[in-house]
Amino acid sequence: MKRILIFIFLFHGIGFGQNEIFTGQITDIDGNPLEDVAIYDSSTGFHTHTNSIGEFTLKNVSAGDVISITFLGFERLEYTITREDLSAKKFFQLKEASFSLDQIVLNGNRNVLSEITRIDLKTNPVKSSQEILRKVPGLIIGQHAGGGKAEQIFLRGFDLDHGTDISLSVDGMPVNMVSHAHGQGYSDLHFLIPETIKNIEFGKGPYYADNGNFTTAGFVNFRTKEKLDQNMVSFELGQFNTKRLVGMMKVLDREFSNAYIASSLNLFDGPFESPQNFNRFNIMGKYNYSIPGDEDLSLTISHFQSKWDASGQIPERAVENGSITRFGAIDDTEGGNTSRTNLQANHTRFLSNNRKLKTRAFYSHYDFELYSNFTFFLEDPVNGDQIKQMEHRNILGAETVFQNEKPELPLDMDYSVGLGFRYDDSNLNELSRTKNRDKLLERLAFGNIDETNLYTFLNTNFNLGKLLINPGLRLDYFKFDYEDLITETYDNKSEDKVFLSPKLNFNYTASNDLQLYLKTGIGFHSNDTRVVVQRNGEEILPAAYGADIGLIYKPNSRWIFNTAAWLLYLDQEFVYVGDAAIIEPSGKTRRLGLDLGARYQATDWLYLYSDLNYTYARSTEEPSGEDYIPLAPEFTSSGGIALENLSGFSGSWSYRYINDRPANEDFSITAEGYFVADLNLNYRFDNVELGFIVENLFDTEWNETQFATESRLSNEPTPVEEIHFTPGTPFFIRGKVSFYF
Repeated sequence: MKRILIFIFLFHGIGFGQNEIFTGQITDIDGNPLEDVAIYDSSTGFHTHTNSIGEFTLKNVSAGDVISITFLGFERLEYTITREDLSAKKFFQLKEASFSLDQIVLNGNRNVLSEITRIDLKTNPVKSSQEILRKVPGLIIGQHAGGGKAEQIFLRGFDLDHGTDISLSVDGMPVNMVSHAHGQGYSDLHFLIPETIKNIEFGKGPYYADNGNFTTAGFVNFRTKEKLDQNMVSFELGQFNTKRLVGMMKVLDREFSNAYIASSLNLFDGPFESPQNFNRFNIMGKYNYSIPGDEDLSLTISHFQSKWDASGQIPERAVENGSITRFGAIDDTEGGNTSRTNLQANHTRFLSNNRKLKTRAFYSHYDFELYSNFTFFLEDPVNGDQIKQMEHRNILGAETVFQNEKPELPLDMDYSVGLGFRYDDSNLNELSRTKNRDKLLERLAFGNIDETNLYTFLNTNFNLGKLLINPGLRLDYFKFDYEDLITETYDNKSEDKVFLSPKLNFNYTASNDLQLYLKTGIGFHSNDTRVVVQRNGEEILPAAYGADIGLIYKPNSRWIFNTAAWLLYLDQEFVYVGDAAIIEPSGKTRRLGLDLGARYQATDWLYLYSDLNYTYARSTEEPSGEDYIPLAPEFTSSGGIALENLSGFSGSWSYRYINDRPANEDFSITAEGYFVADLNLNYRFDNVELGFIVENLFDTEWNETQFATESRLSNEPTPVEEIHFTPGTPFFIRGKVSFYF
């Protein structure tokens, strides 16, 4: 160990020679300090960023070095360091500008791909709750239950169901539901109002010490706006009896504090013969208090509730023989209702210019009731196979993180250490056989679930100039409790488990134009508490072993490319199937893939983007030809062209594509791929914006979600296994008018 430290010190000294320091402060033109501005020395590769009061310290510089100062939404600035600058603090002011690729600088401590996505979001804002997750490159979603159920997610060769292997959060508050009535990791993002999104932070793979449960394919964290620039009222009207009303109002705007309220109402019948009768109401309030260099406080309260009817997944044979149309139903009594209320606090205390303590706490109350029928008359030829899934849940959690970025730390090191917990209390967690939503036929599962997760993590960065080394370590402890309410006698079972997740990542900034990276790590997803107690705690935290090697290349101010080759191995996992109250082993799996992305800023107002993603996904325990992973996407792509602020016009044309993929293990049944394009165009004059949105511009006949399911219709003597699907929305246009004041 001593030899390693000596080598690092020698490498540090020999490689860069100079130990002079350049300090400064960066503000906007009004004198407001700018936090997290990137400062990069192109001569040495050393980089830093500003703290909460806009101050920075850049080590290992020399007179004559050229530095780049960049911050999204501001003009890029380049400056040559003079000898006088090394003995006095330098002050800079940045001018606001439209978001552009020119403002992105490649260096080790920036999440460049998240910054690119922030530009995508700015040039092509989210237009509906279904579009929220599509902003993550390579992520595809599908809705199959009338708009009220959480979307099905696909990423990196995973059918993630509703969130099994991806961690989702909003301002740090987890969205995933553990041991959910419908499925493990269930993630309903519909409480998030799209217009309140500020930016999206994401990472693919299990490489991040501050992200734990479900972070195998990756994580996504949505950041909401701290304040509003203007009040806004918007109204949409469209086909299929679509109506949407949105309001966002400033209620406080002072020097150190501000607050706003946002609300929306969505009504939609859909293209189905049986109207969906969908309605969702959202309301959110956010208060912010900030004294630069002292503390930041954010308090958020939100509530949403929705109700809907659904036509469900229909079998291909019923459409082909003409008994129903693509938008018909076998059982149109499906549907449900759900609600979630959130209380959230985020606080940052600045202990000094380079040390801070970040604390967040949250509480959620959640209700869920869902009625489905996937097999029709397979199990019960008389009453049908409708099932009910219901639960009432309370979630409580908190986390505190200490961050230290003091210049005096050895080896240009910074670190953060965190400690937190999450407690889920799911009551009357139920799976039952029902008829017409009101008659209870049989309870298949019924109980109370208590699940606790305690965790701690250490995340470190060693800045060696052009090379940034990022070791991390995470420790999770789980306590699982299940009280079975079906048994006549008291039946409560408990298990606990510990999981250690090491990470080691490297970023090498070869030049201003090229960054290389290698990421490695172990992640996991927890399994349903009912699986844990039935398995007596064995093999219930399946590990994911991953590695990414990639590069980001920026040949000039208008182009940026990214690519990554990756692999991910998953251990044996036992999945609790919430629709059947059974445990289904899936075995060990292997996924290899390649991600490609390109962005082109053609002009100040024209922006083009595209992402292509290939995955080879197979089970490692089955013979060749029978080792396909059902519904795992092989090739996906998304992209588009965005128009911003051209004589008052803005808008975009966007597409998404997924190829044919196996619906079962031997690929004898195929889930058909699709190509769907959308269009939106807006024109703003003074404080009024007019627009229209077209989904499925080319009126493609496509299946949004598909499953290989064995079912029996009322007139069939034997069951049939084939594709059951939810039809994708046909050509769908709606108009929009927004008022800003």
